[in-house]
Amino acid sequence: MSKFYVVSTDILPDVLEKVIEARTLLQSGKVRRISEAVKQVGISRGTYYKYKDAVFTFDDSQTRKAVITMVISSASGSLSQVMNLVADENANVLAINQTIPINGIHTLSLTLDITELNGSIESLIGKMDELDIVDKIDLVAVE
Repeated sequence: MSKFYVVSTDILPDVLEKVIEARTLLQSGKVRRISEAVKQVGISRGTYYKYKDAVFTFDDSQTRKAVITMVISSASGSLSQVMNLVADENANVLAINQTIPINGIHTLSLTLDITELNGSIESLIGKMDELDIVDKIDLVAVE
């Protein structure tokens, strides 16, 4: 499981801030393509792709969000088990997407509001991973 730290930008390489700047340009619609964003902030596409899923801004006044993907069994009630655990841990589902079952499994993607989460996101993922119906789980992003 990955560990997360809150670190002052004073000690980080400038390139990490530039990755966040590029992502912000893309999300705001000021640029349409990654190549435009990286050119504007002065980093390579390779640098952007290397760090884009690993660096995030921190603002404790905002809603915290997490995106989790998992491969789960398509058994009856499997989605309900996941949703009950999310509710028990005081997270809120903002978006849900799942594929149709193939060979008894399907992919589930959850975007969660974790502002009021009981414990850490790592703890929630660990509890989800312990469910018999979960074959694989990944934390995609935390904001």
